[in-house]
Amino acid sequence: MNNAGDTQERQSAAQAGDLQSVPGEINRTSWVNSVLPFNVAFGPVATLIQLLILNLHGTVIDVGLALTFSSAVIVPAEVVWGFVTDRFPRRKPVIVIGYLATAGILVSFLFANTGYLVSLLYALFSLTSSAVTTPLNLLIMETERKQKWATAFARFSMISSLGQTVGLLLSVAWGLLFPLVYIVVPLAILSVISAVMSVLMIREPVVTLEQQLILVSKPSFLQRLQSFPFFLRVPQLNDFRRVFRNLRCELTRQTPILYLSLFVFYFAAGLFNTSIVPSMQANNISSFLIFLTTAIVMLVQIVAFKYSGSYTERSLVKATVGSLVLRSACYGLLGVSLYVISGVWFLIPVLIFYPIAAGIAFSVYYTASNTMVFNTLGGRGRGYTLGVYSALVGIATLMGSLVSGFTSFFLGFSITFIIAAAFLGLSVLLASLLEESKSSVEMPI
Repeated sequence: MNNAGDTQERQSAAQAGDLQSVPGEINRTSWVNSVLPFNVAFGPVATLIQLLILNLHGTVIDVGLALTFSSAVIVPAEVVWGFVTDRFPRRKPVIVIGYLATAGILVSFLFANTGYLVSLLYALFSLTSSAVTTPLNLLIMETERKQKWATAFARFSMISSLGQTVGLLLSVAWGLLFPLVYIVVPLAILSVISAVMSVLMIREPVVTLEQQLILVSKPSFLQRLQSFPFFLRVPQLNDFRRVFRNLRCELTRQTPILYLSLFVFYFAAGLFNTSIVPSMQANNISSFLIFLTTAIVMLVQIVAFKYSGSYTERSLVKATVGSLVLRSACYGLLGVSLYVISGVWFLIPVLIFYPIAAGIAFSVYYTASNTMVFNTLGGRGRGYTLGVYSALVGIATLMGSLVSGFTSFFLGFSITFIIAAAFLGLSVLLASLLEESKSSVEMPI
């Protein structure tokens, strides 16, 4: 995010990679360790709120509305916090306040006695937790030399994933010993610990970066995508027209086809992800086993991401299509399984197909598709292109979550999973139209 007070000399120095830390600081990015407790607290919350709503006699519709409301909050929240970061160049106060506010929201779940109140608090949680996303990513770029950005972001990503996995495992142990809702107390404490560590460990950078510099580093761009959909600026209707106007032209249709495929993918993801936890709870699978399943999926995803990069580099299009086919098959098989298996036995196909779909297939698809998105960013129009992308991801996920609640309630979970598989099939057809030569270089817009 740009700082209006930066001089041209500082901007040039930053672009040249001549970033220096505060004098006397030995390890410029040692503060990255401060995000670990917060990510432990963040990890189980999405699963937790679904279980809380269902335990308060809510339905899958209520779960869908809660996730929809949260998605609707996250998209503009990223814009708002981006403006805050623009206008307020100090990173530490924003990060610390975000951690403390998140801790307060977590404690508030203890007093939520209706599913609607849980939904409202989850939306507030999304608002406060997203406040730290932009300053954390910028802080890495501002406290480490440009040549070390890839290493710094890899470490940041690893610590974040590790923390969220530990949080899920903590939830597994907690579910065996204590009532589910009281887990928010240790989660809130962990968020406060991150705030304290941030106060002690974060040193304000001498130079702050312009917003455009996020795009200079590919690892930075991908890390931001993995955190939340984000806007470099709010997209206008003309931006959508500009991206999709060349769909009919064979020579220039690669980018709009890619974006349509992404939209369908995230709609299907919203359909499936909103209903998987309620479907397990409806089959009398305990909270302990639900958290354990989510932790297993996360572990598989972490391992898969380690190898997805080298695999997708061979052929972005083939990797995208293959991962979509695999994910679609898993969704469909889970839907069919519900016709023949019920009760706790449903856990068996879940433990087989869910980690493959959300772990292996997603890691390959995410790596390949986001690399292609990155390749669409030419020297001009980056802002509106990423604005359109962010809007499409946010709208598709929101729509999928909203539709999922109603289809699962009125038609059943199996139908929802099969519909999600069908939409992934459509995404496969769109992705298969992409040309390798144009997915590995800059695509015309």
